[in-house]
Amino acid sequence: MNEFKVGQIIWRDLTVQNASEIKDFYSEVIGWKAEKHDMGGYHDYDIKTQDQDEVVTGICHARNSNERLPPQWLMYVYVEDVKESSNKCVNLGGKIVDGPRKMGDSDFCVIEDPAGAVIGLMSLSTGD
Repeated sequence: MNEFKVGQIIWRDLTVQNASEIKDFYSEVIGWKAEKHDMGGYHDYDIKTQDQDEVVTGICHARNSNERLPPQWLMYVYVEDVKESSNKCVNLGGKIVDGPRKMGDSDFCVIEDPAGAVIGLMSLSTGD
């Protein structure tokens, strides 16, 4: 059963070239704790609150499948169908930055709106 509602922000993270340095920066500035997340040959980071040990975001290296993502904090919104939403984006004057592609059990895409702002779209995988 899907626990997300269409339009709900379901995740946020940052993808940058120097994730190791940037996670240290945010750990000092905000007080977050970083835990290594194995990516097969390198580590991205699960970022946790200091007192509750809750994962609140991620800081990722711009490598492999993430190399085309923009270096900014990116929100991910749940949509019914990523492919359908990405097609609507293009038809309405937007652009596809990355995807659509699979990410775990989800379909994923990053779009750019006509004003130049980007956002991630996610839905349950359709199995295509």
